Amino acid sequence: MLPRRTTIPVSNIHATCVAAGSRGILILGASGQGKSDLALRLIDRGARLVADDRCDIWHERGRLWCRPPENLAGRIEVRGIGIVEQPHVAPVPLALAVRLSNRPERMPPANQAEMVAGHALPAVLVAGFEASAPIKVMLALDRVGSVQ
Repeated sequence: MLPRRTTIPVSNIHATCVAAGSRGILILGASGQGKSDLALRLIDRGARLVADDRCDIWHERGRLWCRPPENLAGRIEVRGIGIVEQPHVAPVPLALAVRLSNRPERMPPANQAEMVAGHALPAVLVAGFEASAPIKVMLALDRVGSVQ
């Protein structure tokens, strides 16, 4: 599913996205904070790459969608190695935003959300370089349920 560019606005944002099943996980954070690293560890756990570094996001039929910009499709930056070709899927409906944080709250409030392209997306704060980060992301994804 690709948006009709003439009628649906597409936002290009600095983020990385992977898909776990049919659910997109949007990873947000500053440069060097571990977006691609966390994506690689989620891919190692069975997720699939959608987009690395830049994501095209749009809202259609009641949900947010993500795909890579054409020139970045199937590529992920691996620090210390370079740009690596990787199988990818797109587009995917977004189910969860992961905001990288050096000090996430121990007991965060329920129902956190991140505004993405003008729409609220369920969210979680995670320290991206922690060994448990991929597990925490998958637990948070399970909490938000499946995309309709």
